[in-house]
Amino acid sequence: MPSAFLIVDDDPDVLKAAAAALGRECPRIDTALIPEGLAERAHLYDAVLLDMNFAAGERDGAAGLDGLAQLQAADPALAVVLMTTYGGVALAVQALKRGAADFVLKPWRNEALAETMRAAAALTAERRASGAALNLDEMERRAIVRALSVYEGNVSHAAAALGLTRPALYRRMERHGL
Repeated sequence: MPSAFLIVDDDPDVLKAAAAALGRECPRIDTALIPEGLAERAHLYDAVLLDMNFAAGERDGAAGLDGLAQLQAADPALAVVLMTTYGGVALAVQALKRGAADFVLKPWRNEALAETMRAAAALTAERRASGAALNLDEMERRAIVRALSVYEGNVSHAAAALGLTRPALYRRMERHGL
């Protein structure tokens, strides 16, 4: 059984409903109204359920994709499930291409949501177990490659997601032969 899930959505009612749906799956469920500042705590969770839009009228999912990138940069092993009301096939494909473990449309069926989060937690556990054998340099290299991929080669955005300055990222890229 997973030990901690994080649910991030700007709607308090969605947070309550998701927490209730997942209550039997996990002993600790934390919630947040915004994705900012979550990267520092990413390692505390087995899986994250992350909304894709956080402002009235937003439908493009950019905020959720940015939150996904920040969480992945902080903990590449963490499985993130994205959710939205305004979903389409193109948005789901984009989310999965950027590394989301899965994609859920609101409203969801509770059992389906629970199964999705169980699978995400299992994926996190598998990734963390296989990553335990990696040395720190290899983990750093993978995080840099992932951030550059997520931000399509934009060094400024990748550096920000990794919590580095551009010159520091360039030095680390050179050290890793990137």
